[in-house]
Amino acid sequence: MATISWAIANLERETEDNFVFTAHWTVNATEEDGEESFSAGAYGSIGLERPDALIPYEDLTEEIVVGWVKEKMGEEAVEAMETALAAQIAEQKAPSKAAGVPWA
Repeated sequence: MATISWAIANLERETEDNFVFTAHWTVNATEEDGEESFSAGAYGSIGLERPDALIPYEDLTEEIVVGWVKEKMGEEAVEAMETALAAQIAEQKAPSKAAGVPWA
């Protein structure tokens, strides 16, 4: 089974009050199978809405912002993203298509 990890690559914010309005995220899936290693990943950006109360910029953690990203994406989209990455790894492990010539 693939290990899924979410991370924040960058944040865009307003300098006046440090409101974070865009989060650039990555999600990676990795799986070890014997001595082989497989991986798949995705990158995206998502706009965030101004909350009623701002968390001070210096108090933000990656965990907090990943939570915002997942909440904004919605549970179904997060699950679909993680399922797609796991499917990419499954395809790497047991390819359904190949290229080449039989006489090589």
